Amino acid sequence: MNTMVLTCAVDMYPGKDLFISTQKTHKPRPTKPPTNKTQWQRYIHKNGRFNTAFQQIPGQWGHFVVDIYTTLVESRWRVILLLFALSYVLTSFLFCLIYWLIAYENGDLGNPENTLCVSNVYTFTGAFLYAMETQFTVGYGFRSMNENCVVAVVVVSIQDLLSCLIDCLIISITIAKMANARKRAWTVGFSKNAVISVWDGGLCLLLRIGDFRRNHILEGSVRAQLVRYTKSPTGEVHLSWQNLGLQSTSITLAVPAMVVHRLQPGSPLYSLSPDCLGQEDFEVVVTFTYIDDSKGVLRQTRTSYRPQEIQWGHRFVDMVRFENGHHHADYSLFHYTTLE
Repeated sequence: MNTMVLTCAVDMYPGKDLFISTQKTHKPRPTKPPTNKTQWQRYIHKNGRFNTAFQQIPGQWGHFVVDIYTTLVESRWRVILLLFALSYVLTSFLFCLIYWLIAYENGDLGNPENTLCVSNVYTFTGAFLYAMETQFTVGYGFRSMNENCVVAVVVVSIQDLLSCLIDCLIISITIAKMANARKRAWTVGFSKNAVISVWDGGLCLLLRIGDFRRNHILEGSVRAQLVRYTKSPTGEVHLSWQNLGLQSTSITLAVPAMVVHRLQPGSPLYSLSPDCLGQEDFEVVVTFTYIDDSKGVLRQTRTSYRPQEIQWGHRFVDMVRFENGHHHADYSLFHYTTLE
């Protein structure tokens, strides 16, 4: 006889023994007989990342170099900080070498009484310090450029322009990464599990979506697709997509909303039953595209549900109530379901 482990009962509600946290629920399914059918890996992870690895891309490095700005924005913070530090250090070292060569050719190193190109630069360390002062506009006043050498004046001008360009690049990349849409997507979430239950007089596939921030989205559109892996007689593997019709595709997340797909004739899931659900091999991919009201930027949140993450005969616990003239949303119940 199948057993079910029910955890995380909510103490503040009556009938708490029926509440189930879909984050920690484990329902053993009947053991399937051995088959030759391959169990495919996820197409999209629960956090919305695609489970895809690219190999042998033509001109791979060329694409990254041509669009270097996007490449830097998409890099990790530790890589960005390392590149920024190296850009300052290496450019300072390069100009340090140039200033030292200028001083060496002009005879400034061995004869301080000579007509100097750069005052008080007598060693390689002094040239490096002068390059750092020029790069970061420190201006200690001890080392300075003279008008005796045109080449040195040109080099200082080039270093100043290069320093401004590096500063602009660093500031723009930092702002772009801080405003990255992926970070906002983490605060718009889907329920860990989907359910199949009676909704509005018919059997429906239901999942919950909510915005965890106080500033709500301006406009949102949700879409669901059924992804299946099919294997041809020749052994080739193909992906097939089928759109799942939703009861409503336009959603405003002032409070958590329900995404509803009715299991009716014409639906790819119409033939499902409680007994065969655990033996199916498909993936329901759900995307929510919306405009953030704080920045007005188009963003997208994604997730997917495997058959093992769809609970038949459950429904979501009500988490919205109206009190004192306001709608109250209790997000501690966002992932909770209860048996019908």
